Amino acid sequence: MPIEFASSARSTVGVEWEVMLADPATGDLVGRAPELLSDLESQSASERHTVTGELLTNTIEVTSGVGVTVADAVGDIAAAIAAVRRSTDPAGIELLSAGSHPFAQWFNQRVTDKNRYHKLIERTQWWGRNMMIWGIHVHVGVEDRAKVLPIVGALSGFLPHLQALSASSPYWAGERTGYASNRSLVFQQLPTAGLPWPISTWAEFERYLEDMTRTGVMRDASEVRWDIRPAPRWGTIEVRACDGMSTLTELASVAALTQTLVEFFSRELDEGRPLPTLAPWFHRENKWRAARYGLDARVIVDPAGSQVPVREHLSAVLDDLQPIARDLSCIAELEGVRTIVRDGASYARQLKTADAAGGDLREVVQHLIREFRAGPESSTAE
Repeated sequence: MPIEFASSARSTVGVEWEVMLADPATGDLVGRAPELLSDLESQSASERHTVTGELLTNTIEVTSGVGVTVADAVGDIAAAIAAVRRSTDPAGIELLSAGSHPFAQWFNQRVTDKNRYHKLIERTQWWGRNMMIWGIHVHVGVEDRAKVLPIVGALSGFLPHLQALSASSPYWAGERTGYASNRSLVFQQLPTAGLPWPISTWAEFERYLEDMTRTGVMRDASEVRWDIRPAPRWGTIEVRACDGMSTLTELASVAALTQTLVEFFSRELDEGRPLPTLAPWFHRENKWRAARYGLDARVIVDPAGSQVPVREHLSAVLDDLQPIARDLSCIAELEGVRTIVRDGASYARQLKTADAAGGDLREVVQHLIREFRAGPESSTAE
């Protein structure tokens, strides 16, 4: 099953951000996207950004154009959010983003009236109806499809780092889960979701898709829901492991880390050097540890099973990536990763807010609303 890989400029970057719609007084989700999207979609038709709907009517998604730099893509996202606010502010709707809503219940949410969403729910039933999750997707351009699967394999070793930095779903339906990223474990219940299979060549990827489409598991490559996947339509590698980022500055930092890692591995291939790989069982354990402990996780970093605190490993990797960040003009954004490592990710700030409010999760929602507007509030992280 031949799969074309679109032409894409090397290490260009694009970002998608899923955003919740909430009642400003109660903090609960409101399913009002359909009344907003007609105007928002038409207004964005001539812009670099887009504004679209998602599985649930309580969600909109904003998408950047193709950016040469992270700043380009993030600028598009900022313009998209400003456009959305011109509709939501007068309508009395607030915006926030995290991997999960602290207390909303799945049975109160409505599915967007599109055939593909109805088919998804029909097939996946209870798990599908429970997909009250929000995330970001980062696309990075790859100029040669022969590089795509080797880079996917190597970058998979950094999915726990990205997951820990973005972790923002410590609550689920009003319960404190004990996980930094409950979203990541919920999402993998969908068919074809979760960690990528250990596929190393484009021909193997084509055979995988042939098997999946022949047996009716999926229609095409767009239904591969791996945590990191080739995106043939766009000519990119797409990282999908992250929770919804709570602030634009943190979104930029995660995008910069993703972009620089892809470029690093691309340069390694140019020099004829083999890319690092881990056994699938190590990837699976790392994903669980990052979901459970966030930035306090210890991750397995090599085939020998060496384990390093994720904060420590990130700090070392950031040093190595500095020259590439300089070449890609994203030094400031990449340095923001150090800020998250030092001050804590969104999950830590949510837990601190709940503790200060005696467990009142309405205060957590208000905290997330404020952060979405103004940036990160102080954290408990030491």
